[in-house]
Amino acid sequence: MSDEPREDNTDDRLPTAQRASGGSSGGSTADGGTGSDDAEFAQYADDLRKAERKVAGEIDPGARAVVVAVAVLVAMGSLLLPHTGSANGFDVLTSSAAAATERVAVVSKVFVWFLVVFGIFGSMLALVTRRWVIAWIALCGCAIGCVAGMLAWWSRNTPGVGGVAPPSGVGAGLVLGWLALLVLTFHWSRVVWARSTYHLALEEERRREAVAREEAARKLQQRPREL
Repeated sequence: MSDEPREDNTDDRLPTAQRASGGSSGGSTADGGTGSDDAEFAQYADDLRKAERKVAGEIDPGARAVVVAVAVLVAMGSLLLPHTGSANGFDVLTSSAAAATERVAVVSKVFVWFLVVFGIFGSMLALVTRRWVIAWIALCGCAIGCVAGMLAWWSRNTPGVGGVAPPSGVGAGLVLGWLALLVLTFHWSRVVWARSTYHLALEEERRREAVAREEAARKLQQRPREL
């Protein structure tokens, strides 16, 4: 028997296998890290876009909110006052017997409905939610209501078909409601247009910043990783 030590390649093969196993494990870790970074970046980009859309859809009436709130209170109070003769705003709104007795024209009913829907509820909803879309709808409704109020005022001083004149003229409720709608139309127009100029510029600035961040993140992801 020979006393010379035998060459055993088991120890040489074992580190090789271990190195191969370690290398594959490191590669999978790197791939997993890249996928995790991509998912986090995509989630961050989605959150940024959602925040941008939320800010872009909001308004900031500032001190005008107080004026709008007062105008809404005046509009609500005008419904309690005589619209014409013995018929108040609620009588015109519900087409009651008092409104029929005073021969209230259709334009008066249209005016009161626009006053309630857009002047009161639309303005209150826009102040509470501060959404630009609701403020825009309130502006359009109040503007149309101003025209209807002018026609309602004209109808109370103009003879009808066959020269029949209305029994009563313009009441305090009609005057106050029309003035309240004028104030609401003016202030909502200023709020809406202020948002249109400021927020559009702000949206463009955020869009440029988001593109710059995406480009920087893309360059970092394309840089070779050291294993």
